[in-house]
Amino acid sequence: GAFQKKGHSARILSPEEAERLAKDQVLVSEFKQLKLEKEAQKNWDLFYKRNSTKFFKDRHWTTREFQELKACREFADQKLTILEAGCGVGNCLFPLLEEDLNIFAYACDFSPRAVEYVKKNALYSTERCKVFQCDLTEDDLLENIPADSVDVVILVFVLSAIHPDKMHLVLKNIYKVLKPGKCVLFRDYGLYDHAMLRFKSGSKLGENFYVRQDGTRSYFFTEEFLSQLFKAEGYEQVVNEYVQRETVNRKEDLRVPRVFLQSKFQKP
Repeated sequence: GAFQKKGHSARILSPEEAERLAKDQVLVSEFKQLKLEKEAQKNWDLFYKRNSTKFFKDRHWTTREFQELKACREFADQKLTILEAGCGVGNCLFPLLEEDLNIFAYACDFSPRAVEYVKKNALYSTERCKVFQCDLTEDDLLENIPADSVDVVILVFVLSAIHPDKMHLVLKNIYKVLKPGKCVLFRDYGLYDHAMLRFKSGSKLGENFYVRQDGTRSYFFTEEFLSQLFKAEGYEQVVNEYVQRETVNRKEDLRVPRVFLQSKFQKP
């Protein structure tokens, strides 16, 4: 079983959790942090080499959670142009293309290997999507996508993998290709999510920012931080809230608190 609630209050830690987080103040050395930044692409490439297309489940919840994909149409079978920024191996992209035949999708990922997996997928068709390798913090999206041409940008579990100092560059890049009046649909890890509480001592890179054993990194967002990030790049906030879920494993009597931030920001 699981329950879910949405709202603006962050999850409240138990006294044990609060104590554990308060104790964990030692940061990874600057030398190692620079190395992680330099090798970010290599680490994600190795992640996909190890896990191929099997790590993430297909995201059939996207259209349910993001009604926007239907709501932004002016008439029922209007063709939409979307961009999935950070598409991985296509777990969100392909269910979406299957469910909605009136979508043309641009999709890009940091990892060349992930992009290759997308191209090898039986559902991949150049008539319906264009996939390309891209470092969203450095490579100009305008090289692959016309300015002001995208109806919806999907940014799901991507920004958290990027250094907080560079996140604004991603939003600036996306802004250029989004049509005025259209939205970025965002979902990512929220503050005090179960994954954040599981990091062992010695994994901390900065405030709410951690490194996994495989060298990939993860940031855990507060509502305020995300709001400031988008607004600073000229977006207007439409929705920005925590989604708290408690997943219950009755067999083992385990309660796992999941916290995500689900948001929608519009280009004026």
